[in-house]
Amino acid sequence: MTEFKRFYEKFQPSHYDVYLDINRETKRFNGQTTITGEAKAQEIAIHQNGLVVASVQADGNDVPFTTDNDTDAIQIDLPKTGETTIAITYTAKLTDSMMGIYPSYYEVGGVKKQIIGTQFETNFARQAFPCVDEPEAKATFALSIKFDEQPGETIISNMPEVRTEDGVHYFDTTVRMSTYLVAFAFGDLQSKQTTTKSGVKVGVFATKAHKANELDFPLDIAKRSIEFYEDFYQTPYPLPHSWQLALPDFSAGAMENWGLVTYREAYLVLDPDNTALETKQLVATVIAHELAHQWFGDLVTMKWWDDLWLNESFANMMEYVAIDALEPDWHIWEMFQTSEAPSALQRDAIDGVQSVHVQVENPAEIDSLFDGAIVYAKGSRMLVMVRALLGDDALRAGLKKYFATHKYGNATGADLWAALGTASDLDIGAIMNSWLEQPGYPVVTAAVVDGKLTLSQKQFFSGKGKEVGRQWQIPLNSNYDVAPTIMSERSITLGDYAKLRKANGKPFRLNVGNDSHFIVKYDRELLKDILDNVKSLDSISQLQVLQDLRLLAEGRQISYAEVVPLLKDFADSTSNVVNAALYVVANNLKKFVTPSSDEEAQLQTLYNQLSKAQVARLGWTPKAGESNDDQLTRPYVLSAALYAKNADAIAAAHKIFTANADKLETLPADTRVFILRNEVKNFGSTALFDKLFAAHHQTADGNYKEDICSALTSTPDADLIARLIEKFEDTDTIKPQDLRAWFRGVLANEKGQQAAWDWIRNDWQWLEDTVGGDMEFTTYITVIAGIFRTPERLAEFKAFFEPKLNTPGLTREITMDTKVIEGRVDLIEAQKASVNEAVAKVIK
Repeated sequence: MTEFKRFYEKFQPSHYDVYLDINRETKRFNGQTTITGEAKAQEIAIHQNGLVVASVQADGNDVPFTTDNDTDAIQIDLPKTGETTIAITYTAKLTDSMMGIYPSYYEVGGVKKQIIGTQFETNFARQAFPCVDEPEAKATFALSIKFDEQPGETIISNMPEVRTEDGVHYFDTTVRMSTYLVAFAFGDLQSKQTTTKSGVKVGVFATKAHKANELDFPLDIAKRSIEFYEDFYQTPYPLPHSWQLALPDFSAGAMENWGLVTYREAYLVLDPDNTALETKQLVATVIAHELAHQWFGDLVTMKWWDDLWLNESFANMMEYVAIDALEPDWHIWEMFQTSEAPSALQRDAIDGVQSVHVQVENPAEIDSLFDGAIVYAKGSRMLVMVRALLGDDALRAGLKKYFATHKYGNATGADLWAALGTASDLDIGAIMNSWLEQPGYPVVTAAVVDGKLTLSQKQFFSGKGKEVGRQWQIPLNSNYDVAPTIMSERSITLGDYAKLRKANGKPFRLNVGNDSHFIVKYDRELLKDILDNVKSLDSISQLQVLQDLRLLAEGRQISYAEVVPLLKDFADSTSNVVNAALYVVANNLKKFVTPSSDEEAQLQTLYNQLSKAQVARLGWTPKAGESNDDQLTRPYVLSAALYAKNADAIAAAHKIFTANADKLETLPADTRVFILRNEVKNFGSTALFDKLFAAHHQTADGNYKEDICSALTSTPDADLIARLIEKFEDTDTIKPQDLRAWFRGVLANEKGQQAAWDWIRNDWQWLEDTVGGDMEFTTYITVIAGIFRTPERLAEFKAFFEPKLNTPGLTREITMDTKVIEGRVDLIEAQKASVNEAVAKVIK
C-alpha cells in the first residue's frame, strides 16, 4: 500500500506565479508555474494530477524530475537545499468532473454557452497548477490568465485585476493562503455590486440566463453578513473585495474561496417576487456560512484535514448567529432545530460513525470526511453548547485572540480551545474533547428510584451497537437548579423527587432549549408529568418531546406504538417547529406499511386526521401578511393531505394546475411542488411529462428545476420511469450536479425503485467515472440506505457494495449504511404489528 507523506515537510512554498493560457474550444490549457520556497531536502515532491510536465527548472537550470501518478507527485532532484525558485512548464485538460478547472454549461435563448470556473477543495488545485497542495502550505499567489476571450466577457479571481497586456489578465498578489482557496472564473457574466461600511467591495455574479433582479437578495445578505462578521469577530475582512459567483454546474452547495465564493445557482440567485420563505432562509444561511469562512477557514486554516471541523462546524454555527442578527423576525434558530439537530442525532446514533475530529492521511479518503451530519451539524451543535457555556462576550473575545494569534496561518482544535479558555477562565478543551474525539452521543435516563430523582448516561444507538463505556461531559440545561451545569459522572442522584417537584412547581426537564447533543429518556412517571403539561411548553420543548420519543423508538428503547397516540395532541399547533417534528414522526411510520395495503390505508386515514383542519385553515394559496409559521407549516400539511389521498386536496391542486397550465413557473413557490407532483401522480400523461421536461431544460430558476424533478420522479407510469432513467446519463438533459436528486426520486417511488436500483448497479462504473472523486459521490450510497427497508433489499445492497468495501473513501459509508438498513429491517420486524395496531386504534 502506498505510504502518503506530507510534501510540506521537504519543501515549503512562500510565493507562486501562476500563468495559464486556457482554450475552451480544445478544452486544454498551457501553464507555467514558478514557486519560490524553502527546500528542506534535495529530493522534494510537488503535487500534480493530470498535468503533462514538459520541464522543471530550479533557479534557472534544468533539473531531473519524474512524475508519480500514484502519489500525485512530481519528484524533483535539487542541487541544493535552502531558498529555491522552481519553474514548471506543463499542459493539461479542462475537466468535466466539476473539479479543478472546468466548464459550466447553460443556455440563453436556446443558445448553448459556457463559463469557466474552478473547484480546488479538497485537493484539486494540483489539477490546475503544480503546488504543495496541503492546507498548511500557505503562500501568496500572483495569477495571470489568458483565454480565448470574446468581447464583453468578464474574468474574476480572489484579488482585483491590476492590468491587461497582450490579452493576459494580471491579478494582484493574494495574501498568504492555502492552495485549495485559489479561484477564478470567466465568461459572459452579469453582476451587481455594492460597498460595505468599511469599504469592502461586494458583488454577485451570474450568467445572463438570470434576470437582473435575481441578484438583489444575495447582494444584500452578503453585504450585511460581512459587516456583521467584522463587528462580531472584531477583526476586519482582510481582502479588497468579496465576489459571490453562481455556477451552472457545481457539485457541492457552495465553496468559500477567499474573495471569490462559488455557489450552486439554487443557493445564490433567486426570484425576489416568487420564492418560498424557506428557500430565502436557506440561501441566506448558505451565503452567511461561506462568508463566515472568510475568517474561520481562510484567514485561519486548519493545519490538516483531520481538523476540518474547525472550518465547517464553526461556519455552520455562525451562519445562524449572523442571520439571526440580520433577520430577527425569521427566528432562524428554529431552522437549526428542524434541520441540523435531527440530522446530527440520526446519523450520530449509528455504531461506527466517525467522530467530529477524525484521522485521515490518504487523499482519496479526505472527501469522505465531509459528512454533513457530523462535521457540519453535530460539530455546530457542539459549538452551540460552547457558546451557551461561555456567553457571547467571552466567545467574541476568544475569537479575536484566536484570529490575532493565527491570522494568515494554521491552527488546530487545541488552539481554538486555548483562546476560548483564556477569554473565559473555563477549561473548554476538557469539556469539549469528549464530544470532539468520541463518536456518538449519550441518552440520559431520568428516573425516580426509591423516591430519588436520578440521572444516568449511556451511549445511544439507533440499531445494534457495541457498548464500550463511553462517557461525556454533558451540559444538562435543566429547569431544576439542583441539577449540575455539567454532568461528567455515569450517574448522579439529585434528591427527593416529591420535594423537588413541589418546590419547582413544574415537570422536571433536561436539555431545555434542545441545544445540547443528547436525548433524554424519562421514566413513565416523569414522562406522564411532561405530557400532561405539554400544551404549556414552548414550541422547541414540544419539538423535543417528539424528537426524543422518535429516537428512542428508533433505538427500540420504547415502541413507536407508544408514540402514535400522542400525535393528535400536536396536530393543531400553529408552530412550524412542532409541525416539523410531528411529520418527521408520521413519515417514519410509513416504513411499517406495505404500499397499497390495508395498513397503508389506515396510515393515510391518520394523515388525513392530522392534516385536515390545518389544510382548511391555511388553504393552498399563501395569504398576504400571514405569519412565518403559517408559510413554513403549509408545505407539511399539504404534503400530508396528498399522501392521505384526500379527495378535496387532490381536486384543489388539480384545479390550480389547470388554471395555470400555461404559466406553471408563476405558481406560488411554496406550494408549486405539491401541485406539480399531484398532477403527475394522479392526472399524468406523456404530454405532461414532455411539457415538464422541456420546462426543466428551459428555465434558469434552480428551485423550479427542483420542483419539476420532484414531480417527474413520482410518476407511477413504468414507461415514463424507463424514459427518465434513460436520461440519467444524458448530461445535456440532467446535469451531473442534479443526478442524485433524480436518482433518489425514482428510487423512493415504489413504482420506480427496481428500475433505479438496477440502473445504479449496472452503471456504477459510469457514475464513478462521472462524479467519482467528488465529495458528493458517497452520498449515492447514503441515499440508497435511506430508502431500503426489506430483508431482500438488504441482501442485494450487501451483495453489491461489500465487494467495494476496500475502495478508499467508500469503506466507512458502506459499513455505516449496511448497519442503517439492518437496523431498519430489524425495527420493522419487531414493531410492525404493534405500530399498525396502534394506528388502527387511534383513527377510530
